Amino acid sequence: MHKKDKMSYLSLPFSIFKLHPKALLLEWNQKPSQELLIEIITFKAELENKLKEISQITIGYHSLLIEWNKKNLSKDFQFSTLSIIYFSIDFKKPNSNRHWKIPVCYEAEFAQDLEWLSQKLNLSPKQVIEIHSRGLYWVCFIGFLPGFLYLDGLDSKLFFPRKNRPILKVPRGSVAIGGNQTGIYPEISPGGWHIIGKTPVTLFDPNNKPYCFAKSGDTLSFKAISKIEFKNIENKIIEGSFKLT
Repeated sequence: MHKKDKMSYLSLPFSIFKLHPKALLLEWNQKPSQELLIEIITFKAELENKLKEISQITIGYHSLLIEWNKKNLSKDFQFSTLSIIYFSIDFKKPNSNRHWKIPVCYEAEFAQDLEWLSQKLNLSPKQVIEIHSRGLYWVCFIGFLPGFLYLDGLDSKLFFPRKNRPILKVPRGSVAIGGNQTGIYPEISPGGWHIIGKTPVTLFDPNNKPYCFAKSGDTLSFKAISKIEFKNIENKIIEGSFKLT
């Protein structure tokens, strides 16, 4: 490695950990933020575009897991290549990410934990709904389940620890709060977050491409709807006439 390359490597904003002969973990030395998310997404796209030696990159709140398709790549090649590509990027370029409006019914039938959670937060159910639905959320990454969006942007007034005892079957489409996060369960699954509503929108469909409509870097907001509106959207989805915007 040339001296200049070594200095560039040392000044990178992330630490590099070798997990396997074919895997590196890049971990940024700062707390997750919207600015950091954009930086990570941009870097990931550049790596995928420029390095044929990469088989897969997995994104986290402040990390990237890089999997190489060869195990004999030298440490110098890996580290210097990452450094050269990182410092060649203009992170101020505008991105082409999308904003999604997700309809949510917060009525009691779909919100089994809303009343209880409201009491614990010293808020009325109406206030919880207003605060939750006026937020702007960033899609950080997709994980846990196919189509489960990890969202950043929950108002601190709604922060509350997860349930001590998770339930075995959270209904598909449930909108919930856990810790400092909110999210949507794409399928029936175990879960420990507090359910405050439900969306009729399909988050993961293996018969479509892309399988999930959203991607890391997109923004998302929730729109409160009535039970009648919920059923109408549900019917349109079955007919194939509903389009998410």
